[in-house]
Amino acid sequence: MNDFTHLDADGASRMVDIGDKPVTRRTAVASCRVRMAVETLQRIRDEKMAKGNVLEVARLAGIMAAKRTGEWIPLCHPLPIDSAEVSFSELSSSGPSLSDEDDCTLGIESRVSTTAKTGVEMEAMVAVSAAALTIYDMCKAIDRAMVVEHVRLEEKAGGASGNFRRDGLP
Repeated sequence: MNDFTHLDADGASRMVDIGDKPVTRRTAVASCRVRMAVETLQRIRDEKMAKGNVLEVARLAGIMAAKRTGEWIPLCHPLPIDSAEVSFSELSSSGPSLSDEDDCTLGIESRVSTTAKTGVEMEAMVAVSAAALTIYDMCKAIDRAMVVEHVRLEEKAGGASGNFRRDGLP
């Protein structure tokens, strides 16, 4: 593991100098989950939430957040985002369909790319986080017990550190 590059020799915080790094194509995929009551997901699916189409608002929130990650995360470089996508899938212990259990899980995935001097891992993770928090905000009136969980990097490509893919992915 490399030394923490966000600290100078005296231990003070600093933004890493990426000025000499080459510009390359970089991509990242991140995911998270929102656990909720079956009734909540049904209302999201049927677009019966008072605040509107939850998934489309959450998708926009994720994309907008990815573009502003440098404002969310201290010392994170602001990047020109070439593309950002946010998608949703219904998950259950038995596969992608819902069961009649007390709660179910909505999966969120983001794919972000840039042509820049540093990667977009943080942008991808911020995108799923913002989408999940938007879902919580829009649905909390009927389901305060929702849980946002498992925010994580699934894969990244490009840059000097090479590629990464979480074990167990197809």
